[in-house]
Amino acid sequence: MSDTTKDDGSSQNKSVRKEKRAPFLRKWTQFDVGRASTVGIVHLLCLLAPFNYKWEALRFGTIITIVTNLSITFSYHRNLTHRSFTLPKWLEYPFAYSALFALQGDPLDWVSIHRFHHQFTDSDRDPHSPIEGFWFSHVLWIFDSEYIREKCGRRNNVMDLKQQWFYRFLKKTLVLHIFVFWTLIYLWGGLPYLTWTVGSGGAFAYHGTWLVNSACHICGSQVWHTNDTSRNVWWLALLTMGESWHNNHHAFEASARHGLEWYQLDITWYLIRFFQALGLATNVKLPTDDQKRKMAIPR
Repeated sequence: MSDTTKDDGSSQNKSVRKEKRAPFLRKWTQFDVGRASTVGIVHLLCLLAPFNYKWEALRFGTIITIVTNLSITFSYHRNLTHRSFTLPKWLEYPFAYSALFALQGDPLDWVSIHRFHHQFTDSDRDPHSPIEGFWFSHVLWIFDSEYIREKCGRRNNVMDLKQQWFYRFLKKTLVLHIFVFWTLIYLWGGLPYLTWTVGSGGAFAYHGTWLVNSACHICGSQVWHTNDTSRNVWWLALLTMGESWHNNHHAFEASARHGLEWYQLDITWYLIRFFQALGLATNVKLPTDDQKRKMAIPR
């Protein structure tokens, strides 16, 4: 089967877990506490944003949020996780770096989790399986690193990235980059800039990504035989930069384009297409008509 279609072999070792993991009354690692603290700070700053409103801060926060959120979908997801297209390193690395400031972890962590998600979709080994409930798949899973390790094992599915010094460097220095970023924003514009960029913008980016993991496996439409619960959710397309065409994505995982129809908004694809037109994005993968016919659900 082509790499732009779902790999049926990924269903191996899938089974349904009978007991749910306790979300709070368990051992919390230092990593879990750190991640929960970051998420908590972001949402606290978001609540403070209306009391620190300045048009300049809102405008700055909106720009940073668009750039960092788009870097997640363009770089972490379609470029690094699925290798849907190839970029020269001088362009690949800056996009991966800017994605750090969406506060979703370093590339090695993000890519590994997402590859495991596709390998074990909707099973007990899925890192954010919807079978464990909406809130688990939406957010609670990110606070339980031991549970993820129990489900998926060692992060041996990102050796292509571990071999590159840049991604090893980002993993080791992630906290430093975030601290410097937050400090510079505060020094630049004070609390208004911090609340609207880190707070409001960070919460926006968080829930955009999280809704793909939760809502896009619960509601919406299916047009492809994927043997999972992935759905296309049109009303999330703008918020997620085109990631909410999730049934399309699970059907053709390596496709650089998720909004496969002309009317399916996919901002990330438009950026990929732009760089392709410039000759900078190469080896751009798309599903063929024959692959679509084989995966389509008869109407």
